[in-house]
Amino acid sequence: MQSSELFHRIIKLKPGDPADQLILDVAKYQYENNLLYHNFSDSLKIVWEEVDSLSKIPFLPISFFKNHIVKTGQFQEEMVFSSSATTGTVQSKHFVRSIRQYERIFTRIFEQFYGSPSEYVILGLLPSYLERTGSSLIHMVQKLIDSSENELSGFFLYEHEELAEILKKNEASGQKSLLIGVTYALLDFAAGHPFPLKKTIIMETGGMKGRGEELTREDVAQKLKKAFDLESIHSEYGMTELMSQAYSIGNGIFKSPPWMKILIRDTSDPLSHSIIGSGALNIIDLANIDSCCFIATQDLGKVYENGEFEVSGRLDQSD
Repeated sequence: MQSSELFHRIIKLKPGDPADQLILDVAKYQYENNLLYHNFSDSLKIVWEEVDSLSKIPFLPISFFKNHIVKTGQFQEEMVFSSSATTGTVQSKHFVRSIRQYERIFTRIFEQFYGSPSEYVILGLLPSYLERTGSSLIHMVQKLIDSSENELSGFFLYEHEELAEILKKNEASGQKSLLIGVTYALLDFAAGHPFPLKKTIIMETGGMKGRGEELTREDVAQKLKKAFDLESIHSEYGMTELMSQAYSIGNGIFKSPPWMKILIRDTSDPLSHSIIGSGALNIIDLANIDSCCFIATQDLGKVYENGEFEVSGRLDQSD
C-alpha cells in the first residue's frame, strides 16, 4: 500500500462516512513505514496482529516533533513547518512531503465550514507569525487570500487604521469579510477600533504569545463581541504537528473534518483513551499520512457523543 493510495481514500471521506477501517489501515501502514512510530509501538509491547479497534492504537506524544524527525516513508520534503518558540523552548518541526496535498486539505476543510474563499475579503492579523518563518498558518491564510481573488484581501502587522478602513468599507458595501487573527492582536485592534460589524466573521487562532495575561477563550470572545457588537466569535484549532484544522462557529465547540477524530485520555494514564469525556486530547489526523496520524497532545478538553469537542487549557508543565 502506497502513501498516495491512502491519501486518495482519506481525501474522499465525507462527513458521516465510516472511517474506522481506514484508520486501522493507516495505523498499520505507519507502523510498517515509520521507524520512530514502529520503535515507539514496540516499546509499548503492542502486538499489531491484535490491533483491531481504535482503542488499541498507540498515540505518539506530540513532544516527539521537537526532538525527532517524524516521517512515514522515505522522501525529500518540499517544506518544513515549525512552531512558535519562546526563549529556551525547542521548536516542533513538521516535514511536508507535498505542499499541494496540504493545500488540498485545508481548502477542503475551509470549504466544508465556510464555503468558497472567493465569497470573502480575507484579512490576516497575525503579526507574531508573519515575523518568523515556517508557519503553517501563514501558508494557509496566504493561500486563502490568493483564492479570494480580492484586492482588499491581505495581511496586516500593526496597520490597524488601514484594517479598520477596509472593514468599514466592506460593511458599507455589504461585502462579507473574514478577519483571522492571533488573540493578542485581535484584542489590541478591538481596544483601539471598536465599531459594529454585521458582515464580518472574526476568527481567533488562540495565543497571547507572551504579550499579556493568558485569557480563557470565553473571556476573549466576550471582549471581542462587546467591541464589535457581534453575536459570536469563531475559532480555528490547528497546530504545526497537524495537517488539518477544526473550526468553531462561535460557541467554543469545535467540529472536525471527516478524516480527523478527537479522543480523550486520562491525564493520569497516558496509554488510555476513550471516545467521549474530559481529559487530555488525543488526535487522529489521517492527513498526517506522511508524518504520524496518531498524536497525544498536551491540550485539555472535552469530547461529546457527536464527536465535537472543546479545548479548556493545557497540561501542567507543557510549553
